[in-house]
Amino acid sequence: MYLIVGLGNPEVRYYKTFHNLGFLTAGDVAEKLGAKFKKTKCEAKICLTKSGHSDVLIARPLTYMNSSGRAVKGLMAAYHLLPSDLIVIYDDYDLPKGTIRIRKSGGPGTHNGMRSVVSEIGSTDFVRIRIGIRDDKIDVPILDYVLSEVREEDHETYLKACQSAAEAAVRISSGEALDLVMQDYNGQNLT
Repeated sequence: MYLIVGLGNPEVRYYKTFHNLGFLTAGDVAEKLGAKFKKTKCEAKICLTKSGHSDVLIARPLTYMNSSGRAVKGLMAAYHLLPSDLIVIYDDYDLPKGTIRIRKSGGPGTHNGMRSVVSEIGSTDFVRIRIGIRDDKIDVPILDYVLSEVREEDHETYLKACQSAAEAAVRISSGEALDLVMQDYNGQNLT
């Protein structure tokens, strides 16, 4: 079984912010796999489905971004999953807007949600799909930026980025070789 987690914040006021791109992408994954978020478990909205021959659990933590790891740890324990079963999707200020970057492992970088996940599960050995959000034309503090709404002129770019990230997650969870998926998506710029 794979656990695909889209990081974000649960309140409606955060829905269109950069920090909710993981949530939005988890919804795109669910849609692609014909699933709906109907249950709540371990502080997350979840849905169970299949991708290829694999069982897939898709989750949106309800713990707020900075405590995302609590929900991830709870779900991993409840479903007896290992870090190698985990795929986390999130916005990343360290990458230019509209880019996708998939990694097999690594540190959390500047992302507080990822810091929480790494801290709670005690591992950095899990797949992460990062959606770049940095726009060098905008000069505001990171915290203000990630909690701001995606600008109207960038809406299409981020819709495409979320769709690409969702496609990558579906391909990985269906058993496709991670290196091949990384080759197809890493560095992809949708601006």
